[in-house]
Order: sequence, then C-alpha cells, then structure tokens
Amino acid sequence: MEKTQSLHAYIKEELLDRIKAGKYSPGEKIPTELELCKDFDVSRTTVRAALNQLTLEGYLSRIQGKGTFVAEQKVKQALSNTIKRYSDQIAVQGKKGVVSVVKISVVPANDILKQSLDVALKAPVQRIERIRKANGEPTQFEIAYIPWDIAPGIEEKHAETSLYAALSDIFDVRVAKTTETIEIALADERTSKYLHCEEGMPCFYMETIAEDAKGNKVEFSRSYYRGDKTNFTIERNY
Repeated sequence: MEKTQSLHAYIKEELLDRIKAGKYSPGEKIPTELELCKDFDVSRTTVRAALNQLTLEGYLSRIQGKGTFVAEQKVKQALSNTIKRYSDQIAVQGKKGVVSVVKISVVPANDILKQSLDVALKAPVQRIERIRKANGEPTQFEIAYIPWDIAPGIEEKHAETSLYAALSDIFDVRVAKTTETIEIALADERTSKYLHCEEGMPCFYMETIAEDAKGNKVEFSRSYYRGDKTNFTIERNY
C-alpha cells in the first residue's frame, strides 16, 4: 500500500481488482464485513467505508438481511467510431437492449438550439425523449433535437430503433461526424424518475452534435447515463 493511500481506499482497490479479475463473479455474495476485517486486519469502520464506496459506484449491491453481492457488469458503450445500434452493442454483452420513446414533440428553437443546430430562432425543431434499457433496467435518458427541415415528421417507430439509421434510410440524411462532450452531472427530479435512481446520484452527462458530410448540423442531443450502470470504451488508432 502506498503511504499516501488511506486504508479504506486500499481495500476498495483490492476488492475492485478481485471483482474485475473474476475472483468474485456477478451475483456472488462477497465475504462478510467481519471476514474482510480479518482478511485485511483492519477495523469494521474501514471495511464499511470501502464497501459503501463500491456500492455507490455500482460494483456491489447490498441486500438487507442477506449480505453484499457483486453487481451485474456495467453496460459498456463505445465512444470510438461505431455504426452499431444500442441493442447490438448490448447484445454482445449478453444483455437485451431496448429503446423506449417517452415523447416526441415539435418546439421552437431557442438560443441554444439556434447555436447548436445552426437554425433560425423559433424554427421548428423535433424534440425526442427516449430511455435506453439493458435487461429492463434504465441506463440512459436522452433528449435529441432534430430540425424539422432535416427530417420532417419523425415517428415513434423511427426513434425506437436507431435515429441515425432512420435519418439515413428514411430521410436520406447520413451522419458523418459527431462531436461529444462528457462531464459529470447530478440527477435531478426528472432524470432520476426516468433512470430509476435517487436524486443527486452522479451521472455521466453527454452533449452530442452530429453533422453530415457537408458539415450541416443534423442533430443535437443531451444524454444522462447512470454512473453506476455504465462505462465507456475509447479506442484510438495511431
């Protein structure tokens, strides 16, 4: 253990290594707090602090009266170039991915939409609210905006699969580039409702601007991902 590392941080790291190495499998009950105290020769308070942090981060699940279990693996999503739909990305992880549409409406462009989509102020923009689920559990809440002139009349059936595929197949609009910004946000009342999490839970927050080959902006979206259920893979070629 490094001198600068606290005991509970060290134990958390050790337990996380065991989980990621497969020593503790998803759904498996881990040793009790007392057993871990003996294993690491530390106090119960120290062990509990490590377990609490791993639970908050989504690696462990604590069931009252039964113990602490290894949580299901987080949903992996790629930030590298990919044409795979959400359901396809999830399927290779042994999970069933579903996209459900909350609401589709048409709104007048405000200042942020004017800037993000290069449209006129108050121009009609389609607002598409969707929830992505893995094995029935919400992992992402997304609000996408697409100018009416780009793809007029997007329907629920288009948004339930892949918006980008619908843009290409139905409206002959092909996404050639996306620019994504990621930061940490805390779930508000609306987000927590759709993601089935507590208000204030840390989430990944992503803003995306999609462009066609000519540089026309065809979509702007805001997405909230449950931080305890999602991680991202970035692949770079040099």
